[in-house]
Amino acid sequence: MQRMIQGCVGVVAALCLALPAAAQTVRIKDVASFEGIRDNMLIGYGLVVGLNGTGDSLNRAVFTRESLIGMLERLGVNARTANNEMRTKNVAAVMVTGNLPAFARQGNRIDISVSALGDASNLQGGTLLVTPLMGADGEVYAVAQGAVAISGFAARGAASSITRGVPTAGRIANGALVEREVGFELNSLPTVRLSMRNPDLTTARRVANAVNAFLGQPAAKMMDPTTIEIAVPANYNGGTAGLLTDVESLPITPDSVAKIVIDERNGVIVMGENVRISTVAVAQANLTIRVTETPQVSQPGAFSGNNAQTVVVPRTQIEVDDQSGRRMAVLPSGVTLGELVSGLNALGVGPRDMITILQTIKAAGALQAEIELI
Repeated sequence: MQRMIQGCVGVVAALCLALPAAAQTVRIKDVASFEGIRDNMLIGYGLVVGLNGTGDSLNRAVFTRESLIGMLERLGVNARTANNEMRTKNVAAVMVTGNLPAFARQGNRIDISVSALGDASNLQGGTLLVTPLMGADGEVYAVAQGAVAISGFAARGAASSITRGVPTAGRIANGALVEREVGFELNSLPTVRLSMRNPDLTTARRVANAVNAFLGQPAAKMMDPTTIEIAVPANYNGGTAGLLTDVESLPITPDSVAKIVIDERNGVIVMGENVRISTVAVAQANLTIRVTETPQVSQPGAFSGNNAQTVVVPRTQIEVDDQSGRRMAVLPSGVTLGELVSGLNALGVGPRDMITILQTIKAAGALQAEIELI
């Protein structure tokens, strides 16, 4: 696919994808996913210890103080004093999150993320204590513990400070141990469902036709723009898992609606390959007046007398640019995306003005595409 990037000024960019010479094919696994094969989100609350005075203030973070006291009491240490005062700054309360992959087994390890919950300023050098990670059903599926690695840092002096990245969030590679499995018997399923990542009737129908052509029987049928149901043939070599392995590698040609996505805040335009316009004339011009002041100092001559003075002589230059060189362009009916962009660029149109022109063409009913603002 030919890529055309035109009209980039600073951080303002217009991203334009030209019409390909031939339709591109992709694998089914790139446009669809199998229902039931997914990650499960986990969350937990824990304590990070070993911080170098950058932890929570226990007199303000009550949840950190109570968690620390409760943990020490479970370990047989009486941490409650008469005034219930603790002054350590080496502990921080954190939220621990992670994703439990599909078919994860007991004993597998997963990565986790750690984020400060209180007023801790830095988690560098900290160690996460044993933290149960729960799923949406409230059951514990993994237990996390380990040294926290952060990508940012913070340094502070008497008069200034610097912070790079986010030192209050980090990760622990392989930091959680799976304790409970999510029950899902894939090979026992008589039917499986494909879920399209971008719902589209045409693409879903092509997926079903590709599966039926591969199996040589009408085993797949389109339920809706998002779902394709596949009946697993009896005695299929490899069972349901083998069928999914073969199906996900089948090539198809996806279809997409004609759409233009515009980010007005950053001046970014992304246009799909199916964008077409009817016959339309486009003109764009602005009046620019530049006033330049270049004052000069005039010194008196050597024998000018006592009344001579040094004066500032103004020099003003005024330029008027009415952009008369830009003329109206006529774009004929059915032009492609590349021709549309070339025509607008021929007028000297930048990305910001191009957004306005596209919206105006749409308002005139000449743009055969959907415009989405983000």
